[in-house]
Amino acid sequence: MLYGAECWPTKRRHVQQLSVAEMRMLRWSCGYTRRDRVRNEDIREKVGVAPIEEKLTQHRLRWFGHVQRRPSEAPVRIGVLGRANNIKRGRGRPRLTWDEAINRDLKEWNISKEVAFDRSAWRLAINVPEP
Repeated sequence: MLYGAECWPTKRRHVQQLSVAEMRMLRWSCGYTRRDRVRNEDIREKVGVAPIEEKLTQHRLRWFGHVQRRPSEAPVRIGVLGRANNIKRGRGRPRLTWDEAINRDLKEWNISKEVAFDRSAWRLAINVPEP
């Protein structure tokens, strides 16, 4: 389910849909239905799976660390971090960008961008332990 999720600027709606699908699969694999009224936390603990929202953030931050460690002339760095500022925008709220999603994740997890240059420290910072 998380294939290619590193480059999604996920909204709350996307995370909600992913978590619903994940819980359906976990319930099915455990042999429970919604009528059994078993809590999601109990199922996660039984299977030993971290919430998909944390895993999604971990994947996105892992990709960000990879992009940050690339040289500045690398195509992935130019494409992801080098955006034109003189593009005329339409009316309404601007779309969520990948950069904004990364900044939100870094702020929520209380991680600095400079940590990404040290690979071992970055791995420890973005690690989501399985229960």
